[in-house]
Amino acid sequence: MSWAREFVELDKKRHDRSTFDCGEDELNDFIKTKAAKHMAAGISRTMVLPAVTPFADGKYPLCSFYAIAPSQIERATLPEALAKRLPHYPIPVFLIAQLAVHKEYKGEGLGKITLIKALEHLFKVNAHMKAYAVVVDCLNQAAQDFYAKFGFEILCSHNDRTRMFMPMGTVEQLFL
Repeated sequence: MSWAREFVELDKKRHDRSTFDCGEDELNDFIKTKAAKHMAAGISRTMVLPAVTPFADGKYPLCSFYAIAPSQIERATLPEALAKRLPHYPIPVFLIAQLAVHKEYKGEGLGKITLIKALEHLFKVNAHMKAYAVVVDCLNQAAQDFYAKFGFEILCSHNDRTRMFMPMGTVEQLFL
């Protein structure tokens, strides 16, 4: 099964969420039960990469997805060299809240593609609503290793997870 050319916003009527399996229960549960509710509530936006061919019911299986949301971090969590140039109140950031690839596509570079598309999306949003950085809360060591490979740096521990960040200045360099 091959994936489509573009990420699109999750649509419960067009996308089959029930068969998505990335091997992580928390991420599977998010796309199956929470993503659409969070979008309806205005909490986050979930973008999906559907397969090219639909199932018999007309719904498209999902190859990967990412969810993004506005967030904030405390100035004190940043390295001192960065923090000293920032105000003393919470700093606006973009959060990649979820990012997952169906296990059928593991090892094919789709994780990298999905991350790049998420960063590109946030780069475009940043043109209209500024944020200092992109942050991720790593589900496990494999996720931490994945984000580190693409230049994310450890920021702090948040909700018993390693929080990593990439300044928007770095993201801008990727797309300018």
